[in-house]
Amino acid sequence: MHIMRNLSCAVICFALLLSLEAVTGTAWAVDQGGIQGVVWVKDINKSLRGVSVKIVQLGKSTVTDEKGFYEFHDIPAGSYDVTAHMHALLEDVMHVEIRPGQITVADFHLSFIGYNYQVVVSASARESTVFDSFQAVSVLDTLDIAGRGNFGLGELTENLPGVAKRSFGPGSARPVLRGFDGDRVLILSNGLPTGTLSSQSGEHAEPIDETNLDRLEVVKGPATLLYGSNALGGVINLISQHHLIHQHAHGGLRGGLHLSGGTNNDQAAAGANMEYGSKKWLFWLGGRRQVAGDYYSSKARVENSKTRLNSGHAGLGWFNERASISLGYAFNKGRFGVPFAGEFHHHHEIGNGQDDKEAEESALVDETFTWQNLQLHGGVRGIGPWAEKFRWSAGYVRWNHKELEDDTVATAFDNKLWSFRGIFDQRELGPLSGSFGFQGAYRNYVAQGEEALTPPVSSDALAVFALEELDLKKARLQMGARIETMRYRPVDLLHRSFAGLSGAAGVHIPLWEKGAVVANYTHSYRAPALEELYSNGPHIGNLAFEIGNSRLKSELSDGIDLMLRHAGEKMRLEANFFYYRLRDFVYLALTGVQAHGLNVARYEQADARFIGGEAGIDLHAHDNLWVNLGLDAVRSELIDGHVPLPRIPPMRLHLGFDMNYRSFNFKPEIRLAARQSHTYPTETPTAGYAVVNFTASYTYAQNHLAHIFSVSLLNAANRLY
Repeated sequence: MHIMRNLSCAVICFALLLSLEAVTGTAWAVDQGGIQGVVWVKDINKSLRGVSVKIVQLGKSTVTDEKGFYEFHDIPAGSYDVTAHMHALLEDVMHVEIRPGQITVADFHLSFIGYNYQVVVSASARESTVFDSFQAVSVLDTLDIAGRGNFGLGELTENLPGVAKRSFGPGSARPVLRGFDGDRVLILSNGLPTGTLSSQSGEHAEPIDETNLDRLEVVKGPATLLYGSNALGGVINLISQHHLIHQHAHGGLRGGLHLSGGTNNDQAAAGANMEYGSKKWLFWLGGRRQVAGDYYSSKARVENSKTRLNSGHAGLGWFNERASISLGYAFNKGRFGVPFAGEFHHHHEIGNGQDDKEAEESALVDETFTWQNLQLHGGVRGIGPWAEKFRWSAGYVRWNHKELEDDTVATAFDNKLWSFRGIFDQRELGPLSGSFGFQGAYRNYVAQGEEALTPPVSSDALAVFALEELDLKKARLQMGARIETMRYRPVDLLHRSFAGLSGAAGVHIPLWEKGAVVANYTHSYRAPALEELYSNGPHIGNLAFEIGNSRLKSELSDGIDLMLRHAGEKMRLEANFFYYRLRDFVYLALTGVQAHGLNVARYEQADARFIGGEAGIDLHAHDNLWVNLGLDAVRSELIDGHVPLPRIPPMRLHLGFDMNYRSFNFKPEIRLAARQSHTYPTETPTAGYAVVNFTASYTYAQNHLAHIFSVSLLNAANRLY
């Protein structure tokens, strides 16, 4: 009944918005103008061909010619964000005013080093700049990602504002967003789920291929409206090649070679990627190999912390002004050790009495995995009087995962996922714009062996959503809704079905030139995860003997986000505050019983709250110097009894300097973490710590060619933390 009432309200609101389109559509007549300019490489003062230039609000793009020149014609008068992007260069964004009957000149100067803030965001229904986004967003571009030698996603993102990591060693690191972990943080590859099992356990991997990443976007806070119930805590979108954003071919050949190494664990990595475009066709290919031995803490070697990863990708795309279609394949294959896990792998049944004191020495526990991902993307423009563009994606993922004890397979996992997604962009009618779409998935999951926590399960999900925006000049309003269903069909256990409504409303108000305040209210729904419903067995990744609850209800969240932003030439500021109250929050409740060194825990539900924020300020102290300051904190607990929730990161502070001189760049920083004593009953309070890092780089740039050499000293004081 509640769902139907909420659904009725959503339909009425959507109908009113469409009615407003019909009423206002004929009243907003506009004249037209144009934009033209040249894109330069700042460091060598030469023009650059093959650069993608895009008008963000209109979704129109072009490519610079041999002289670096670009132009747009027949552009409605108004204000637009225009972006220039080329792989391996810092993106540049300009705010451009188009006047009727006039050509506006906008020249870009791209650089390999310097400060990059106004990055276009694609982790929303329509692209926008970070400043114009209705949610808190962090972005890593090509230069942030390349050459860092990270094995997993958690290591790559752990220093972003509001992002921590949980891990069972370097091979199994996964991001934690504002204290949310597991099934509440959705990992995407080009807008589709990655299909790994990292959300289920602290010892499972979320590997990455640096050579196949053009950018990485982190949307902090509920994103269920666009991406479904698994995004209640946020979304991380791994975007693999530039053409998937701008949907056009690049003429000629371009590519890159990446080499990296590390001294602590004898790490070595090598990778290469290339694109070749001819007329309307584009072909791409790449791969990477990385190996690392056991790493050393400040005290000793951490046994069995080695990693190994092989990855590759290839694809073919066809693009023209009206339509595009591309097919891509990617794989990751790796092995990593899980430190200390062997101490808990007893594999005895619960209720067997005391631990087996005559157990042999702890086995070495390794995990191997193979990830295969096939994706098909397409788009059509000008499909009718009511829709400007239709974008669609479909994908198939297979994840094979084995847990080895002394090279013997103990448990094997096989996860298959088919998914699809489509979005219609409505034609802008005066101040009103919007998007609506559909999304679905089918999953087949099988686990076999000593730690198969659940029986084989098949599941499917289907959703429709809409997001509308009204530009009143003095403010921008946004509202939307999503209806989603989820079904689980386990073998020989209770089948469950869930349905729910997610909604959001926000306002973006300019306060002064290049300053704004943003406020959001979100209502989010999450269906319980497979492991929360059906687990029954020892789970080393959570150090618990888990017992699922097939009677769990849907989880509901009501949240408020407040954001203050300033994007000036001398100062950049972003301060975010959030408060989320979750009804029927699913958590592992301790029973007070232990079995073979593991706490027995059942999945139960209670109301919970999360409160916290992030703040960052970047000051242009000198022509060649930026000073970066940052802080983030989160506090979460069960409301009844004020019991702290597990795995919540401590408050963190960051002070860094970004110094540039010609082609040299130097970045010293210190990262501080406070003591965490607000811990779950079975957790140990952690001491505060300080980590000092140094990074230096030199860029040798020529026309159409650049060499970037960098060296980093991490944890320079050799602190244990």
